[in-house]
Amino acid sequence: MYHATLQVVGLGKSGRAAARLALVRGASVIAIDRNENLAPLEQDLLTEKHGKLRTILGHCDRELLEDTDRVVVSPGVSIENYGLSSLLQSGRPVMSELDFASEVLPKSIKVLAVTGTNGKSTVTTFAGQVSSLSALSQLSGVDITDPIPPYKGDKWVNMPAFQGSCQMLSHLGFKVFVGGNLGNPLSEAAIQCLTLSSVAVVEVSSYQMEIPNKYFCPSVSVVLNLTPDHLERHKTMRNYALTKCRVFSHMSNSKLAVLPDVVSYITKIDMEAKVANFRVPPTGIVSQLQLGAMKAMGMHNLQNAAVAAFSVIGLDVGIDTEAIGATIETLNAPPHRMQIVHKDTQGVTWVDDSKATNVEATYTGLMSLKEQKSVILLGGRAKVSYFLKSLCYPCFS
Repeated sequence: MYHATLQVVGLGKSGRAAARLALVRGASVIAIDRNENLAPLEQDLLTEKHGKLRTILGHCDRELLEDTDRVVVSPGVSIENYGLSSLLQSGRPVMSELDFASEVLPKSIKVLAVTGTNGKSTVTTFAGQVSSLSALSQLSGVDITDPIPPYKGDKWVNMPAFQGSCQMLSHLGFKVFVGGNLGNPLSEAAIQCLTLSSVAVVEVSSYQMEIPNKYFCPSVSVVLNLTPDHLERHKTMRNYALTKCRVFSHMSNSKLAVLPDVVSYITKIDMEAKVANFRVPPTGIVSQLQLGAMKAMGMHNLQNAAVAAFSVIGLDVGIDTEAIGATIETLNAPPHRMQIVHKDTQGVTWVDDSKATNVEATYTGLMSLKEQKSVILLGGRAKVSYFLKSLCYPCFS
């Protein structure tokens, strides 16, 4: 990209990461955001040494966007803003931050993409933990249920298991990136230049797929479920579903796509015995995963863990159900998602589920508490919901 001029629209976390990636690639960057109260990118410690950067806050002339080699759009910016939709229709080079990052990711990286209306952050987190801890167990022979052993350079001492395992894996030549819509943008992975034999577990939102992608091509893509959400941006359920399904758009026959009805892939989850049985295409081989040791609250998290495990196996990086089984006890859901904060002397369980983003997600969490006295902390904002009409919108009919 040397000598190219690139414009980044939207300077949230993803936009700033895309700007840094463009600068690293040698492009001149014009960073744009309507929020006049933002700090200019020139003040960012990670970009201040680059002389090819200019920040425009507030009003931006559309002609400026037309006079550029490429426009990269942050997921927080709708294509209805800045005349982006017209630019796309005219064939101008407009792309998402996700696609921009994917353009430079090494072909050797196996990408697992997780999307859906509910549960994607938890499945992404579980898949990242499963990948890291299973690979750690296989590569180094470490019992991941034991405390993380000290490293001679004192890099592994007194660290949480997942953080420590990631550093161990890096030392062993195996890296796992977890991010996308969750945590670090994919552009951060591209900047880090992940090494060979690496895995990227990427949470993907519908906003990130609003602009058709060209380079984002996962090895495994999962759509967990689809219920009405974000319709203020996508307008109709059909648009929302089609946008989500763009995650499959560049996948060949050698890739694995998992649709909301996972029954054909995970043949059975015995909720009483807490056992998942997998049938992995195209071999048809059946394997079994014991989930009884799992500590994350809620029966729905058994399903989340099973889908995460199946997806990681589908990456074909040498991780099997035996290795994954050793990690189940250590899996931790993301913060504020059915997180037990206190059990009082009256037998009441206090639960933080403030990250539930819609009624369906809240309902699923509440159902896991129906057998016990509990107080639950909720959050978010009111959304238009068709929950009372249907808990499972027939989006693929």
